[in-house]
Amino acid sequence: MKTLRIVFMGTPDFALPSLDLLYQSRHDLAAVVTQPDRPRGRGGCVTPPPVKKWAMAHGVAVLQPKRLLDASFWNQLEQIKPDLVVTVAYGKMLPEKLLQFPPLGCINLHASLLPAYRGAAPIHRAIMEGATRTGVTVIEMVPEMDAGNIILQEELPVHEDETAGELHDRLAVKGAALLLKAVEALAAGTAQSRPQDPAGVSYAPRLRPEDEVLDWSRDALSLYNQIRGLNPWPGAYTNCAGKRLKVWRARIPAQPPVLEGDGNAPPGTIICDRSDALFVITGTGPLELLEVQPDGKRIMSAAEFYCGRRFEPGARLGC
Repeated sequence: MKTLRIVFMGTPDFALPSLDLLYQSRHDLAAVVTQPDRPRGRGGCVTPPPVKKWAMAHGVAVLQPKRLLDASFWNQLEQIKPDLVVTVAYGKMLPEKLLQFPPLGCINLHASLLPAYRGAAPIHRAIMEGATRTGVTVIEMVPEMDAGNIILQEELPVHEDETAGELHDRLAVKGAALLLKAVEALAAGTAQSRPQDPAGVSYAPRLRPEDEVLDWSRDALSLYNQIRGLNPWPGAYTNCAGKRLKVWRARIPAQPPVLEGDGNAPPGTIICDRSDALFVITGTGPLELLEVQPDGKRIMSAAEFYCGRRFEPGARLGC
């Protein structure tokens, strides 16, 4: 069976399990291509992406072109002469010149059951939309985003209380194994592919700032899914007394609290029962908050947050 000379293209943590498995395989990991170092965090310190850190620690050549059509990058690529280019969350569309360059083409690992959730945020969007299943897919790359023929695919359930971060880690590991299986099939000449079903296409666009805002007039289940889907990044938030309050964990209570008065409290109204559980009224009833983070402070239990403040009766979030 042929040993392949591979160029790996990836950037964030999601790519690391795949990169590590390819490195440990019998194939030749000739180089890693990743995004340029960028300022990160509050201090704006220029930081290398996770894939670059991994490559430097393992002695693998690193290429960081600003543009994938730069002459200097192509000079390096032509010297490497890869049989195959493998991409995992690289972060940019590949130009057709690059797609046609390796003899075996370019393949991509995507964190969804394509054709569902094409785009930049498949894990976040799946949870935010309440999906109960998702998966990983290895495709042949074409100029259209995430539209290539499917080589391999594997389904995973989305657990009821799972966050985007937890699902991210499971999909990264499962996807790495599937990707290596696809590489082996390409090396053996046994890989088969099938076109995606146009009827099943849906999209997972990049997260926008407005996706982070909790609108308490929405139904409790949608808010619960939004909170899970934005944990640990970027986080869902609401306004509390003029300051941002991030909500990291919540749940729909099995036994809703008994509301005082006529029970017609408007969405966003804060309620605390005798057990110090903290609830917020939504468009369809109460949602219990479990973990929150006041602006500039640490993550804390919602009960601790409530006890540390004095809310007037009828106080509301999001106002």
